[in-house]
Amino acid sequence: MNIIPTKETPPTLIRTNKFTEGFQNIVDAYGVGSYREVNPALFTIITFPFLFAVMFGDFGHGFVMFLFALLLVLNENHPRLSQSQEIMRMFFNGRYILLLMGLFSVYTGLIYNDCFSKSVNLFGSGWNVSAMYSSSHSPAEHQKMVLWNDSVVRHSRVLQLDPSVPGVFRGPYPLGIDPIWNLATNRLTFLNSFKMKMSVILGIIHMTFGVVLGIFNHLHFRKKFNIYLVSIPELLFMLCMFGYLIFMIVYKWLVYSAKTSRAAPSILIEFINMFLFPASETSGLYVGQEHVQRLLLAVTALSVPVLFLGRPLFLLWLHNGRSCLGVSRSGYTLVRRDSEEEMSLLGSHDIEEGGNQMDDGCREARCEEFNFGEILMTQVIHSIEYCLGCVSNTASYLRLWALSLAHAQLSDVLWAMLMRVGLRVDTTFGVLLLLPVTALFAALTILILLIMEGLSAFLHAIRLHWVEFQNKFYVGAGTKFVPFSFRLLSSKFNDDMA
Repeated sequence: MNIIPTKETPPTLIRTNKFTEGFQNIVDAYGVGSYREVNPALFTIITFPFLFAVMFGDFGHGFVMFLFALLLVLNENHPRLSQSQEIMRMFFNGRYILLLMGLFSVYTGLIYNDCFSKSVNLFGSGWNVSAMYSSSHSPAEHQKMVLWNDSVVRHSRVLQLDPSVPGVFRGPYPLGIDPIWNLATNRLTFLNSFKMKMSVILGIIHMTFGVVLGIFNHLHFRKKFNIYLVSIPELLFMLCMFGYLIFMIVYKWLVYSAKTSRAAPSILIEFINMFLFPASETSGLYVGQEHVQRLLLAVTALSVPVLFLGRPLFLLWLHNGRSCLGVSRSGYTLVRRDSEEEMSLLGSHDIEEGGNQMDDGCREARCEEFNFGEILMTQVIHSIEYCLGCVSNTASYLRLWALSLAHAQLSDVLWAMLMRVGLRVDTTFGVLLLLPVTALFAALTILILLIMEGLSAFLHAIRLHWVEFQNKFYVGAGTKFVPFSFRLLSSKFNDDMA
């Protein structure tokens, strides 16, 4: 076997099995990874069905999807499935993706406590209604609290539970959301706040993980300067702004209780004031908040010029210190196609290994022209895209909240328009009417909530991985490895002749 030195990037071969093939196809649809670039398909196996399930959180719908995928998996060797029509063949090829999507949807449905738009009371509610009656409290407590009596219960259309009254709130529900919220008139308001904050937290963690994966790319391709001049400033920019937002959300959850909830400041106002430097002092979440926020803003402001100018200036300094930057190693010269950065990189690799003498390959290799303006413009565009993308991408993860609420409301409307009408009919005609109503409810559930809503959540999960996650570290500019085959060669010749 002869090793032929070349500047061409080797093609990429990623070995898959029947389980990982579907997830790898999702990544390859965006772009084939460069040779030895970090492959996001490994992490997509978990993050993709999870983000889908956040938008599709329903125990009943997820279980139906899981059973359908399990049926395909158990009968995967049946010849009719692999040779079926195009739509059914697409479901068959993605059977393991559907299996995990359904399984994760069962989990998120338990967290949302949502099963065909109804809640399931498995462990008993943590709210006690009887503790709101005035007869169970002393006269001194009557003056401090708004309690119920027989007149209030009879004449009030809406009754409000006060968690600050002793004995009303006995502790959180063991798993997920308390089922009593399904009866509350402000259920949508509560879920809005909960799912919006959850979406922001999941999105920032997902994007930060993408920036961290870029560090492994730089380490493998021996671009250590990119870690200090690109990755670390990106992490500081992300964490000092949006990581601090996660801290404020969690801090407010932990510190403020039902008794002190009226004194709790708004996180949105506090986060906006962080950038406005208000003249009037705000109440703040904690002592010394103003000094911490100014420090975080200073770190954010200092990371921006490093992100814009760090790598171009370092490559310029590296270029001026070398006479020829081409080095032949490991059978090929370049690992990727960005020529200026790679040539500078190979020169810095010699410096790190202490190689002072240039071999014969360097003399034969042609020195490519170093264009500082092009490198600077590329880095500026990348930095502007990243800084603005931190804001827009974080807002883009709010689709987790929006689609989750839309799915829950569609499920609720379908139940109210069909099943509730059928169950309220008297016993004489109720049995005869309930059978077609149930059949229509099942058909609309499969067509609208499983297929249409499932496809919508699937496409949004793909977008979150392609745009918000993979653009932090994944270039996808490689070439897929295709083994030599006389059959493919003859078809190639036929295409050229045509």
